[in-house]
Amino acid sequence: MSGHSKFANIKHKKEKNDAAKGKIFTIIGREIAVAVKEGGPDPANNFKLATVIAKAKANNMPNDTIERGIKKASGDSGSVNYEYCTYEGYGPAGIAIIVNALTDNKNRTAASVRAAFSKGKGNMGTPGCVSYMFDEKGQIIVDKEECDKDADDLMMLSLDAGAEDFSEEDDSYEIVTAPADFDSVRDKLEKEGIPMVSADVVMLPQNYVAVENEDDKTALTRLLDLLDEDDDVQAVYHNWDE
Repeated sequence: MSGHSKFANIKHKKEKNDAAKGKIFTIIGREIAVAVKEGGPDPANNFKLATVIAKAKANNMPNDTIERGIKKASGDSGSVNYEYCTYEGYGPAGIAIIVNALTDNKNRTAASVRAAFSKGKGNMGTPGCVSYMFDEKGQIIVDKEECDKDADDLMMLSLDAGAEDFSEEDDSYEIVTAPADFDSVRDKLEKEGIPMVSADVVMLPQNYVAVENEDDKTALTRLLDLLDEDDDVQAVYHNWDE
Protein backbone atom coordinates (compact mmCIF):
# COMPACT_ATOMS: atom_id res chain seq x y z
CA MET A 1 0.00 0.00 0.00
CA SER A 2 1.55 3.26 -1.07
CA GLY A 3 0.55 6.86 -0.63
CA HIS A 4 -1.91 8.27 1.81
CA SER A 5 -2.30 6.84 5.30
CA LYS A 6 -5.01 8.10 7.61
CA PHE A 7 -2.52 7.65 10.47
CA ALA A 8 0.35 9.50 8.81
CA ASN A 9 0.32 12.29 11.38
CA ILE A 10 1.37 10.41 14.52
CA LYS A 11 1.61 13.56 16.63
CA HIS A 12 -2.00 14.43 15.83
CA LYS A 13 -3.11 10.87 16.54
CA LYS A 14 -1.34 10.87 19.91
CA GLU A 15 -2.94 14.17 20.89
CA LYS A 16 -6.33 12.90 19.81
CA ASN A 17 -5.83 9.67 21.72
CA ASP A 18 -4.75 11.52 24.86
CA ALA A 19 -7.83 13.72 24.67
CA ALA A 20 -10.11 10.74 24.11
CA LYS A 21 -8.32 8.15 26.24
CA GLY A 22 -11.30 7.79 28.56
CA LYS A 23 -13.52 6.89 25.63
CA ILE A 24 -10.97 4.48 24.18
CA PHE A 25 -10.71 2.63 27.48
CA THR A 26 -14.52 2.50 27.72
CA ILE A 27 -14.74 1.02 24.22
CA ILE A 28 -12.08 -1.60 24.96
CA GLY A 29 -13.75 -2.39 28.30
CA ARG A 30 -16.96 -3.19 26.43
CA GLU A 31 -15.06 -5.37 23.97
CA ILE A 32 -13.47 -7.26 26.87
CA ALA A 33 -16.92 -7.83 28.41
CA VAL A 34 -18.29 -9.21 25.12
CA ALA A 35 -15.23 -11.42 24.54
CA VAL A 36 -15.31 -12.87 28.07
CA LYS A 37 -19.04 -13.55 27.85
CA GLU A 38 -18.62 -15.34 24.53
CA GLY A 39 -15.46 -17.34 25.23
CA GLY A 40 -14.48 -17.19 28.89
CA PRO A 41 -11.83 -15.26 30.85
CA ASP A 42 -8.69 -17.15 29.75
CA PRO A 43 -7.04 -15.49 26.72
CA ALA A 44 -5.07 -18.70 26.07
CA ASN A 45 -8.37 -20.40 25.26
CA ASN A 46 -10.25 -17.34 23.99
CA PHE A 47 -8.84 -16.03 20.73
CA LYS A 48 -11.16 -13.03 20.66
CA LEU A 49 -10.18 -11.98 24.18
CA ALA A 50 -6.49 -12.31 23.32
CA THR A 51 -7.05 -10.00 20.35
CA VAL A 52 -8.84 -7.41 22.50
CA ILE A 53 -6.07 -7.54 25.11
CA ALA A 54 -3.48 -6.89 22.40
CA LYS A 55 -5.55 -3.92 21.23
CA ALA A 56 -5.74 -2.67 24.82
CA LYS A 57 -1.97 -2.85 25.18
CA ALA A 58 -1.46 -1.05 21.87
CA ASN A 59 -3.58 1.77 23.32
CA ASN A 60 -1.51 1.82 26.53
CA MET A 61 -4.30 0.45 28.71
CA PRO A 62 -2.76 -0.51 32.09
CA ASN A 63 -2.52 -4.24 32.83
CA ASP A 64 -4.43 -3.89 36.10
CA THR A 65 -7.28 -2.16 34.24
CA ILE A 66 -7.40 -5.03 31.73
CA GLU A 67 -7.38 -7.62 34.52
CA ARG A 68 -10.13 -5.82 36.41
CA GLY A 69 -12.25 -5.73 33.27
CA ILE A 70 -11.82 -9.48 32.72
CA LYS A 71 -12.56 -10.26 36.35
CA LYS A 72 -15.64 -8.05 36.37
CA ALA A 73 -16.97 -9.54 33.13
CA SER A 74 -16.38 -13.13 34.24
CA GLY A 75 -18.05 -12.63 37.61
CA ASP A 76 -20.98 -10.43 36.66
CA SER A 77 -23.77 -12.66 35.38
CA GLY A 78 -26.13 -9.70 35.30
CA SER A 79 -23.86 -7.50 33.20
CA VAL A 80 -25.15 -5.37 30.36
CA ASN A 81 -25.44 -7.12 27.01
CA TYR A 82 -23.64 -5.28 24.23
CA GLU A 83 -24.23 -5.82 20.52
CA TYR A 84 -22.10 -4.95 17.53
CA CYS A 85 -23.75 -2.92 14.79
CA THR A 86 -22.54 -1.17 11.64
CA TYR A 87 -23.93 1.89 9.86
CA GLU A 88 -23.00 3.19 6.42
CA GLY A 89 -23.62 6.44 4.63
CA TYR A 90 -22.31 9.43 2.75
CA GLY A 91 -20.89 12.67 4.02
CA PRO A 92 -20.60 15.95 2.11
CA ALA A 93 -18.99 15.67 -1.33
CA GLY A 94 -19.97 12.01 -1.46
CA ILE A 95 -17.40 10.87 1.09
CA ALA A 96 -18.08 7.25 2.07
CA ILE A 97 -18.34 6.58 5.82
CA ILE A 98 -18.60 3.35 7.82
CA VAL A 99 -19.47 3.49 11.53
CA ASN A 100 -18.87 0.53 13.84
CA ALA A 101 -20.64 0.62 17.20
CA LEU A 102 -20.95 -1.53 20.30
CA THR A 103 -24.15 -0.74 22.16
CA ASP A 104 -26.66 -1.91 24.73
CA ASN A 105 -29.44 -0.01 22.92
CA LYS A 106 -29.52 -0.18 19.12
CA ASN A 107 -32.40 2.30 18.82
CA ARG A 108 -30.49 4.94 20.78
CA THR A 109 -27.31 4.40 18.80
CA ALA A 110 -29.03 4.42 15.42
CA ALA A 111 -30.78 7.68 16.28
CA SER A 112 -27.52 9.26 17.45
CA VAL A 113 -25.59 8.18 14.36
CA ARG A 114 -28.40 9.37 12.09
CA ALA A 115 -28.38 12.75 13.85
CA ALA A 116 -24.63 13.06 13.33
CA PHE A 117 -25.01 12.43 9.60
CA SER A 118 -27.84 14.98 9.43
CA LYS A 119 -25.97 17.70 11.34
CA GLY A 120 -22.91 17.08 9.19
CA LYS A 121 -24.92 17.45 5.98
CA GLY A 122 -24.61 13.77 5.14
CA ASN A 123 -27.03 10.87 4.75
CA MET A 124 -27.19 7.45 6.34
CA GLY A 125 -27.63 4.74 3.77
CA THR A 126 -28.56 1.08 3.64
CA PRO A 127 -26.20 -1.75 4.66
CA GLY A 128 -23.62 -2.32 1.93
CA CYS A 129 -24.06 1.07 0.27
CA VAL A 130 -20.39 2.04 0.78
CA SER A 131 -18.63 -0.99 2.31
CA TYR A 132 -17.83 -2.34 -1.17
CA MET A 133 -15.40 0.59 -1.49
CA PHE A 134 -13.36 -0.67 1.49
CA ASP A 135 -11.26 -3.75 2.21
CA GLU A 136 -11.04 -5.40 5.61
CA LYS A 137 -7.37 -5.52 6.60
CA GLY A 138 -5.17 -5.85 9.63
CA GLN A 139 -3.34 -2.57 10.15
CA ILE A 140 -0.39 -1.88 12.44
CA ILE A 141 1.03 1.63 12.81
CA VAL A 142 4.56 2.11 14.19
CA ASP A 143 5.91 5.48 15.31
CA LYS A 144 9.34 6.09 13.73
CA GLU A 145 10.57 7.99 16.77
CA GLU A 146 9.78 5.06 19.06
CA CYS A 147 11.21 2.34 16.79
CA ASP A 148 14.94 1.55 16.80
CA LYS A 149 14.81 -0.56 13.62
CA ASP A 150 15.39 1.00 10.24
CA ALA A 151 12.76 0.77 7.52
CA ASP A 152 14.33 -2.14 5.62
CA ASP A 153 14.76 -4.30 8.72
CA LEU A 154 11.22 -3.62 9.90
CA MET A 155 9.84 -4.31 6.42
CA MET A 156 11.64 -7.67 6.21
CA LEU A 157 10.53 -8.60 9.73
CA SER A 158 6.93 -7.73 8.86
CA LEU A 159 6.86 -9.54 5.51
CA ASP A 160 8.57 -12.62 6.96
CA ALA A 161 5.88 -12.67 9.66
CA GLY A 162 3.18 -12.76 6.97
CA ALA A 163 2.33 -9.12 6.26
CA GLU A 164 0.89 -8.23 2.86
CA ASP A 165 2.33 -4.77 2.56
CA PHE A 166 4.61 -2.22 4.20
CA SER A 167 4.76 1.53 3.64
CA GLU A 168 6.74 4.41 5.08
CA GLU A 169 5.23 7.80 5.87
CA ASP A 170 6.89 10.95 7.18
CA ASP A 171 6.67 9.91 10.82
CA SER A 172 5.33 6.36 10.76
CA TYR A 173 5.39 2.91 9.25
CA GLU A 174 2.19 1.18 8.17
CA ILE A 175 2.01 -2.61 8.09
CA VAL A 176 -0.99 -4.20 6.37
CA THR A 177 -2.06 -7.83 6.69
CA ALA A 178 -4.88 -10.10 5.65
CA PRO A 179 -7.37 -10.34 8.54
CA ALA A 180 -6.48 -14.01 9.09
CA ASP A 181 -2.77 -13.17 9.43
CA PHE A 182 -3.16 -10.10 11.65
CA ASP A 183 -2.70 -11.82 15.01
CA SER A 184 0.39 -13.78 14.01
CA VAL A 185 2.06 -10.68 12.54
CA ARG A 186 1.17 -8.56 15.56
CA ASP A 187 2.45 -11.27 17.94
CA LYS A 188 5.75 -11.49 16.05
CA LEU A 189 6.26 -7.71 16.17
CA GLU A 190 5.29 -7.64 19.85
CA LYS A 191 7.87 -10.34 20.67
CA GLU A 192 10.50 -8.31 18.81
CA GLY A 193 9.69 -5.29 20.97
CA ILE A 194 8.28 -3.18 18.13
CA PRO A 195 6.25 -0.29 19.66
CA MET A 196 2.82 -0.04 18.05
CA VAL A 197 0.75 3.15 18.04
CA SER A 198 -2.26 1.13 16.93
CA ALA A 199 -2.98 -2.46 15.94
CA ASP A 200 -6.42 -3.56 14.81
CA VAL A 201 -8.45 -5.08 12.00
CA VAL A 202 -9.89 -2.10 10.13
CA MET A 203 -11.69 -1.09 6.94
CA LEU A 204 -9.24 0.54 4.54
CA PRO A 205 -10.62 2.51 1.57
CA GLN A 206 -9.60 1.34 -1.87
CA ASN A 207 -9.27 4.97 -2.98
CA TYR A 208 -9.19 8.32 -1.22
CA VAL A 209 -11.26 11.32 -2.32
CA ALA A 210 -10.15 14.95 -2.07
CA VAL A 211 -12.65 17.55 -0.89
CA GLU A 212 -12.08 21.03 -2.33
CA ASN A 213 -15.08 23.01 -1.07
CA GLU A 214 -14.43 24.64 2.33
CA ASP A 215 -18.07 24.36 3.42
CA ASP A 216 -17.99 20.64 2.66
CA LYS A 217 -14.77 20.29 4.66
CA THR A 218 -16.33 22.08 7.64
CA ALA A 219 -19.48 19.97 7.53
CA LEU A 220 -17.51 16.74 7.10
CA THR A 221 -15.28 17.60 10.06
CA ARG A 222 -18.40 18.25 12.17
CA LEU A 223 -19.93 14.94 11.13
CA LEU A 224 -16.79 12.96 12.01
CA ASP A 225 -16.33 14.83 15.30
CA LEU A 226 -19.92 14.07 16.33
CA LEU A 227 -19.39 10.39 15.59
CA ASP A 228 -16.11 10.37 17.53
CA GLU A 229 -17.84 11.92 20.53
CA ASP A 230 -20.55 9.23 20.64
CA ASP A 231 -19.74 6.75 23.43
CA ASP A 232 -21.35 3.89 21.49
CA VAL A 233 -19.19 4.41 18.40
CA GLN A 234 -16.14 2.16 18.28
CA ALA A 235 -14.57 3.20 15.02
CA VAL A 236 -15.24 5.41 12.01
CA TYR A 237 -13.75 4.70 8.58
CA HIS A 238 -13.92 7.05 5.61
CA ASN A 239 -12.24 7.73 2.28
CA TRP A 240 -11.61 11.46 2.72
CA ASP A 241 -8.08 12.42 1.71
CA GLU A 242 -7.40 14.88 4.52
